[in-house]
Amino acid sequence: MRGKHAMRSTVRKTPAGSAKARLMFAFKKDTDTRKAYLAGREYYSEEGTTFELRLVQKIKQQQSADPTSRPGYPSSLGVREFIRRATEVALGKSSRAVVEDRVLGVQTPGFTAAVRLGAELLRHWYAVRTVWCGPVYLSSPCDDSLAGIFQAAGIQDIREYYYWDYKRRGICLEKLLEDLTKAPEQSVVVLSASAHYPTGAALSQNQWAQIANVIMRRRLFPFFLLPPQALCYGDLEQGVWPVRYCASQGMELLCAQSFSHCFGLYGEAVGHLLCVLKQKSLLFPMESQADRIVRLLWAQPSAGGACVVATVLGNPAHLVEWKEEVKRIVERCMLIREILRERLRLLGTPGCWDHLTQQGGLYCFTGLNGEQVDFLSKKRHVYLLPDGCLNVSAINSRNLDNIVESIHLALTTSD
Repeated sequence: MRGKHAMRSTVRKTPAGSAKARLMFAFKKDTDTRKAYLAGREYYSEEGTTFELRLVQKIKQQQSADPTSRPGYPSSLGVREFIRRATEVALGKSSRAVVEDRVLGVQTPGFTAAVRLGAELLRHWYAVRTVWCGPVYLSSPCDDSLAGIFQAAGIQDIREYYYWDYKRRGICLEKLLEDLTKAPEQSVVVLSASAHYPTGAALSQNQWAQIANVIMRRRLFPFFLLPPQALCYGDLEQGVWPVRYCASQGMELLCAQSFSHCFGLYGEAVGHLLCVLKQKSLLFPMESQADRIVRLLWAQPSAGGACVVATVLGNPAHLVEWKEEVKRIVERCMLIREILRERLRLLGTPGCWDHLTQQGGLYCFTGLNGEQVDFLSKKRHVYLLPDGCLNVSAINSRNLDNIVESIHLALTTSD
C-alpha cells in the first residue's frame, strides 16, 4: 500500500488465524507421503520436529531433582530475576534508562500477550484521563494477527507503512521513511527489531538511524517486536541494536520480546514487555496500570520457563553453551537458504533468488504469488502461507528435493 491509501485505517476482513487454520486442516487431510508443511512458526530440527535445547533440558532436570529450586507463584508482573535479565538483554546493563530507573519490565505468557499488554498500556500512555485510540502503523506486509491484537485492546485506527518492495524483493527505505514522515504526531510505529516477519528482511544500522531520526522529528512512538530473539544473527547484541539505539537517544518506547523460540520453550510460552519511560516519576503509575491490566487478562504468568531463561542468562557458562546452540540453529537455517538458492539456480528456475540469502531468521519471503502457492499445495503437497512465506527450518534432507522441484514447476508450469 502506498500514498494516501497507506494513511487510511485498514480493516482485516479475515480473522488472523483462519487462513493458517485452513492450511493446517488441508495438510492433515493430505495423505500424500511427500507432503511438507512449511507454514509453522516454530523452529524445526533436521528430523522435522520441534525440540528443547539440550541446555534447557539439563537445567529442567536439575531443577526437578532439587526440591529447593522449585519456584512458587510469581507476582502478577512476573519472576523478578527473569525480568531483570530480559531487560539487560534488550537494553544492556549500562543503559542510561536502566541507571535512571525509568524502565518497567513485565513477564507475559508469550509474545502475543506482550504485544497485547503494550497495546493496553498505550491507551493511557500520554494522559491518564484521556484514552488514546491511534493511529498504529504496521508494516506492509506484517503478521496478520497484529491488527487484531491492537483492535482487541480498543485501538481501531490501524494504518500501514511501506516496507517490502515486491518487484525488487527487498526493503524500500525511501517509501518507508516517506510514509512515517506523513504520520501524525503521537502515532505508534510497530517495528521488527530483527528478522521482520514475514519477509525475513532486516534493516542496517544506518537505515535504523534514519528511521529513528524521523521518529524523533515527527514525535512518533516506537513499539519494537523481538519474537525470534537471537535467531536472525545468532547474536543477542546485534539483534537488539535498534532498541538500544533508540533508548540511547532518549526515546520512550515499548519492546515485546519472546524467549520461546530461542530456548525451545514452546510449551511454556515465555514473553516479556519492556517499557522505557521518559522520566522516573512515571514508573509507579505505569506499574500500577500494568498490574491492573495483567490481573484482568491472565492474573499471573507461569514461573517454570522464566526461571530456566533467568538461570541461563545469569550464568556465564550456561550463556556460552546457549549461544553455541543458537549459533548452530542460525547456521543451519542459513545453509538451507544457500542450498535452496543454488538448487533453484541449477534447475534454471526463472528469476533471481539472491534474496533468499539476503534475508535472515526462520522465515523466508519467496516472492511466489497466490496462484503459485495454490499450485504448490494442490498439485505438489507443499504448504506455504498464502503470501509465499515459508519456514526455512522445516526444510530438511528428506523433503528438499521435492520442495525445490515443486517451486520450479510452480514458476514454469501453466495450467
